[in-house]
Amino acid sequence: MLKGKVAVITGGTRGIGFTTVKKFLENGATVVLFGSREETVNKALEKLHSENADWKVEGAYPNLKDAKAVEDTIQGIKDKYGKIDILVNNAGVADSTPISDYTAEHFEKIMSLNVSALINTIMPTVKIMKEQGGGCILNTSSMVSISGQPGGVAYPTSKAAVNGLTWSLARELGPSGIRVNAVAPGITKTDMVAALPEQMIQPLINSIPIRRIGEPEDIANAFLFLASDMASYVTGEILSVDGAMRT
Repeated sequence: MLKGKVAVITGGTRGIGFTTVKKFLENGATVVLFGSREETVNKALEKLHSENADWKVEGAYPNLKDAKAVEDTIQGIKDKYGKIDILVNNAGVADSTPISDYTAEHFEKIMSLNVSALINTIMPTVKIMKEQGGGCILNTSSMVSISGQPGGVAYPTSKAAVNGLTWSLARELGPSGIRVNAVAPGITKTDMVAALPEQMIQPLINSIPIRRIGEPEDIANAFLFLASDMASYVTGEILSVDGAMRT
C-alpha cells in the first residue's frame, strides 16, 4: 500500500509509533524513525533489522523542540531520498497531574512536546511537499481531545490543539495536494497500560462497548489507511480508534 513512499515517523521507537513503523515497512515504505535518544533509536533499528534485513529503515534523534535541529534533519532526509511523502507526528507525552499540583513550567512542557514540536516537523516538511507536488501529514490525537479527562489538563488541551491544527492545515494545504489527518486512539495496550493490574484493567474493558482494549496494531492500521492512496479523498479528519469509548 505504500510501495515507493518515503515516510518520517516521530516517536517511532516503541508502542504505537514502533508498530506503525513496522506496518509501513511491511507495506513497502522507506521509513526514517525519530526517537528521543540514540540508544532507543538504535535498539528499535536492531529489532526491525532482525525481523527483516531487507527493510529500508534508518533512525534519527533530533530534539523536536529545537526547530533548527528538526529542520536540518528533515532536509537531510530529503537530500538523501529526494522526497518525503508521509510525515507521522506520533511523539508526545501523557499526563495525569491534578491541577492543584500544576506549575506554569509543567503545563508548558506538555504543550511544547505535544503541540510546538509538531509545528517544528511540519514547517520544513510542508515546504518539501509543496515543491514535490503533494504529500500526507498525519498527527496523533487522543480520545480525550474530544471528551477531556479528570486530571492532567494539559494533555487533553494539547490534543485538542492537535485537532485544530489538523483541521486548519487540511484546508490550507489541500490546494497544494497535501492531505492532513489525525488518529485519535482510545485506551491502547502500550507498555504503561499493559503494566496495570488486572483489577484496573477489567473495569476499563467493561467501559468500552467493543469489550477490549485496543492493540497498537489497531492504531497502526488507521495510520496505514490514511497514508495510503485508499484515503486520497480523505483530509481534515480526526479518526477515532477507540472501540466507541467516549468517556
